Parts: sequence; C-alpha cells; structure tokens
Amino acid sequence: MSVIQINGLKKSFQGTEVIKGLDFNLETGKCIALLGPNGAGKTTILRILSGLMKPTAGTISFTDAKKGEDIRFLIGYLPQFPVFYEWMSGLEFLVYVGKLAGLKHKDAKERSLELLNLVGLIDAKNRKVGKYSGGMRQRLGIAQALIHRPKLVMLDEPVSALDPLGRREVLDLLEGLKKETTILFSTHILNDAEEVCDKILFLHNGEIVESGTMEELHEQNQQPKIDFIFRGKANQYSQSLASHPLTQSVLVEGNKVSVIVKDIDLARQAFLSEASAQNWPIEKFEVNSMTLEDVFMKVVGK
Repeated sequence: MSVIQINGLKKSFQGTEVIKGLDFNLETGKCIALLGPNGAGKTTILRILSGLMKPTAGTISFTDAKKGEDIRFLIGYLPQFPVFYEWMSGLEFLVYVGKLAGLKHKDAKERSLELLNLVGLIDAKNRKVGKYSGGMRQRLGIAQALIHRPKLVMLDEPVSALDPLGRREVLDLLEGLKKETTILFSTHILNDAEEVCDKILFLHNGEIVESGTMEELHEQNQQPKIDFIFRGKANQYSQSLASHPLTQSVLVEGNKVSVIVKDIDLARQAFLSEASAQNWPIEKFEVNSMTLEDVFMKVVGK
C-alpha cells in the first residue's frame, strides 16, 4: 500500500521550470532514495512534500489524510543543515519538539527516551547538544523527525557532511528504521542508496529518468563492462577505447576507465591485444558487472 501518491508535480522559479511533472508513489515501510547530482531538484521536492513550499502544479495525496487536511502530523522532516539549541541536552531538545508536535509533557518525555535508545544516544541524553559529534547530531535530528510517529520521514542529504564513522552510524540507523516508518531520503552518494534502499528514484534536471529496486535497475540496464586502471592519467587511452567498434560507452574517473561493451568475450581479447601492442601502462584489467553509478550514468544520458 502507498503512503503517498504524487501526480504531475511541477515547480517553477521566475519562469524556469525546475521540477517537470513528476509521478511516483512511496510504499509503506520502505526506504526510498531520491538520487541525483547537486542541483537536480532533490531538496525542492522534499520541501514541497513537507508543505514548506507550494508546487506550481500537480497533486500530493496522503493515504491517511483527507483533502485539505493538515498533513504535518503524517510527516517528519530533517533538513540538510538542521539547527539545534546547543544549550539544551539531547533529552531536553526532544521533549521540547515533542511538545511542539502536540504531545503532553509526560508522553513527550517517554517518547524521547524511547527514541534516544533507538538512535543510540541514551547514554548521552543529558549531554549538551553543543558537545555532540556530527553523527550524534544527525541521529538526534532523525529522532526529532520521528517524535510524533509520522507515516513518512523525509531526510535531506542525511550523511553528506559526515565523516566515515558518522556516516556509518546514520546508515545503520536508517536500515533499522524501516520497521517503524516509510523513509524518503535524498542523496548524491550512490553507495549510500545502494546499501540501505528498497527503491531508487533517479532524478536529473527535475525529471525522474529511471526508478525501481536495485534488482530491477540492474536487470533493465545491465551490460558487460571492462575496467582499466592506468598508471597516470587515462585520457589518451580512453579516446582509443571510446572509438573501438565493440565499445558502447566510456566513463573516465582519474586513472580509471570503465568501458561498456557489446560483446564481453570479443572485447576482452581485442582490448588486451591492443593494450599489449601499444604497451599501455595498465595496473589493473577487470571484467565487471555494472555498478549503481554505471546505471546512473547510463540513464542520465538517455
């Protein structure tokens, strides 16, 4: 069952359309990633769905809300750059936002302690928020988004500004939260989406260019790939690989060249022969399947 249905969603700023007629549903109890590069429109979509911004056109329908009803009790929201009262303790902050959400003081405190335990901050409940690490702040932010038991929690780039330890803390938390609510989070980090999400929406220039589960995306877009890693820059070798008749597309990242090919066996033989004849400085040659990043680059190029 869907918790929310979005149809024909559009948003324009000063005559420029930045969200271009989106249609998608979010299923109950799933973690969905809104995946796209910076500037693709991810934050705009989340702000519209949260009621902080009005769409230019389209409809947003919550399954558990009547037309025109206040939807704030159905959603929790964590912005990309959350702001806290740093002089408050973690417990005081959650009780405060719980009361803002309409909970009585006793209920707000009970729910706050429950959430602090859920997000792994129970031992730091009396510590001032100003003394929290980046990962602890994000976990506290997720807790405040859950304080009123929303049907949908929206998180805007929840791990992009964290160090590896903080990032791991938040990703592990998101994996467990799927048992409690539906999660929609935006990110431009493909590995994060691949790790925790049940479904991915690829956003590019304000449009959803592809969507599906990881299995569906790989099945729909899977093609054989050969990865080269060169000593030094790979530009001159990538040009030769791109012009080969067995090549479909090429992605260059520093000294790494990923080549999507038409026939893996023929390409392996041909590329190895050319590399040997031209004495290419290859450190690694590997036959792989497409990663989520490869799929994204493919669908963005459609």
